[in-house]
Amino acid sequence: MYSSSGFAQGFLRADGKKIVNERGENVLLRGIGLGGWMLQEGYMLKINNEGQQYRIRERIEELMGEKQTQEFYDLWLANHTRKIDVDSMKAWGFNSIRLPMHYNLYTLPIEKEPVKGQNTWLEKGFAMTDSLLAWCRANQMYLILDLHAAPGGQGNDLNISDRDPSKPSLWDSQANQEKTIALWRKLAERYANEPWIGGYDIINEPNWGFEDLTNDKNGINEKRMLH
Repeated sequence: MYSSSGFAQGFLRADGKKIVNERGENVLLRGIGLGGWMLQEGYMLKINNEGQQYRIRERIEELMGEKQTQEFYDLWLANHTRKIDVDSMKAWGFNSIRLPMHYNLYTLPIEKEPVKGQNTWLEKGFAMTDSLLAWCRANQMYLILDLHAAPGGQGNDLNISDRDPSKPSLWDSQANQEKTIALWRKLAERYANEPWIGGYDIINEPNWGFEDLTNDKNGINEKRMLH
């Protein structure tokens, strides 16, 4: 455990309705989300039709080709959020950051795996997360990992999950579910000893009609927990 002079007071945990540190002290998380960095959501960019990131990328490729599109996204990921931004968030009074993650920065889509059922791990996403965590640690800020775009897509708000309706969703595909579990296991192992990881948002906004997908595609009328 890190000492109190500038480092985390152990891991955060739930205590009833409170979040407390290892000393049992109440921790009020004042957070900011890094929406748009790892995952471009169309509504943030004022794109109202087909605002999934994969469609945005396809249209950019149509305009300037695959090579320049890759250069654009490399620069986007390198410059959207930097240490100076995290330093500023700390100066503004925030003590936590939520990272909306796109799974495809960490592992390949199931349809692109060279060996069916196996997971190819990509260094890009892990390296970006490591850097962000280091910037948070330096500023004594907690980092919350949020799987915003799960393998296959977890919701019917297509912008949020970058879901392609022509492919199996997270809920329709055992392979996507197994990849999701494997990704979280990989992340948990990597950050198991990091007290500045404040929490895990396992699946963001699963707006899905589990009981009646035809008439209630976002699941807003469901009243019970499904097991």
